[in-house]
Amino acid sequence: MKKRVGIIFGGKSAEHEVSLQSAKNIVEAIDKQRFEVVLIGIDKQGAWKIFEQEHYIENDNNPRLIAINDAGHDLQIQFRTDENKFLEQRKEGISQLSSIDVIFPIIHGTLGEDGFLQGMMNILDIPYVGCDVLSSALCMDKDISKRLLLAAGIPVTPYIAIHAYQRNQLSFEKIQDKLGLPIFIKPANQGSSVGISKVENSQEFEKAIETAFLYDEKILIEKFVNGREIECAVLGSSAHPTASVCGEIEIQSSFYSYDAKYINSEASRMVIPAKISEELSEKIRQQSIQAFQILGCSGLARIDFFLTENNEIYLNELNTLPGFTHKSMYSKLWEKSGLSYSDLISKLIDLAIERYTELKKFRNI
Repeated sequence: MKKRVGIIFGGKSAEHEVSLQSAKNIVEAIDKQRFEVVLIGIDKQGAWKIFEQEHYIENDNNPRLIAINDAGHDLQIQFRTDENKFLEQRKEGISQLSSIDVIFPIIHGTLGEDGFLQGMMNILDIPYVGCDVLSSALCMDKDISKRLLLAAGIPVTPYIAIHAYQRNQLSFEKIQDKLGLPIFIKPANQGSSVGISKVENSQEFEKAIETAFLYDEKILIEKFVNGREIECAVLGSSAHPTASVCGEIEIQSSFYSYDAKYINSEASRMVIPAKISEELSEKIRQQSIQAFQILGCSGLARIDFFLTENNEIYLNELNTLPGFTHKSMYSKLWEKSGLSYSDLISKLIDLAIERYTELKKFRNI
């Protein structure tokens, strides 16, 4: 009997369009012999909708114009003490959906990748793909995750964290003295390079601070590391994770921006496997697994590093719901490691159900 997989996509974050691209790829590649897809979209205003499979996305060939179709039926979520269900709202009334066996959340960024959606799935008592509430929240907050990694002895990109209430204390001169130039300024809780700026002077500094604070009440000011961008994908349970081959992002622009990742195919190029020594590759793979376990990850994560000319390795960040677009590094790394895109999706769903079954031994739910 087929498992019913609820794919949740869209959301209110700045990465809405990326999520739609990821969802489209998953729907096209999922093993239809094993899984039946239930499409659940969240629009930019936060309204939940359920869709017929062929009518859920508009302008899907244009990453700038891609959007959720307005034709979806309203979806409500009912919380009761005896059971929690998704309810479909149609013109003829409310009908309860048949059971969803597992959720594949593919909402990148805030309210999807930061533990909020995962917490709701816990309340609904439904297995879901990817990291749990705590690890999702830890990895989303780049300040907290860096602190934990540093405490475990893993070098990270040097940085300073600033809260909104500390904004008046910021001094370009003091930042420059501590971190040098250029620097990068980014929201602490964002992904896909949203809200990030490269800064080389005081004028750019003020504008970058303004931009970063549009997306979060805490921002990071990071030292520029002159190095290659190396990425590694991790798959599996927290107890038994596996690391892929390493890949490299060759950037044609000043840095790996949102546009370079998802819009402009000329701005960057993936090199898989990365052209580094076997010794360095193994070290990065081992650090990826170590970071995955330190932060309590499960299911999947993509770990990003900087590699300097002196072969120093700095962990930049962990992404617990990396992109699944046709350009995304995570699936490409596993494809090069011998796992096809369709099989990767199946593996992630299987891991979600296995983790749920295992946790049932410990939780009184």
